[in-house]
Amino acid sequence: MNSKEELSMIHDKSLGEETVNFLTRMVKEDIEKGVYHRPVATRFPPEPNGYLHIGSAYAIHINHSIASQFQGTFNLRFDDTNPLKEDVKYVQAIQEDIAWLGYTPEILVRS
Repeated sequence: MNSKEELSMIHDKSLGEETVNFLTRMVKEDIEKGVYHRPVATRFPPEPNGYLHIGSAYAIHINHSIASQFQGTFNLRFDDTNPLKEDVKYVQAIQEDIAWLGYTPEILVRS
């Protein structure tokens, strides 16, 4: 099985077994090995210079799911890499879209 196939796998308890994607497996292994000595923290770092797209929704879902699964935090961090194209309407739209998707970031950061 390749990484692309693993990424598409979901928890499927109807089959009587639980499958996990490679990201979840990697986080779990790191926790078991004691690689990090702090809770899991994930982030979604959009640049507020446009609206979200389907790939953004997927990234939000993956990051929130991993944080939830490991009792961590899901954070929203607006990156400030192109301030000339940024607009407050995009910041508001991104926050509204994340809420519409059903997710609530625990920490909001602007960098």
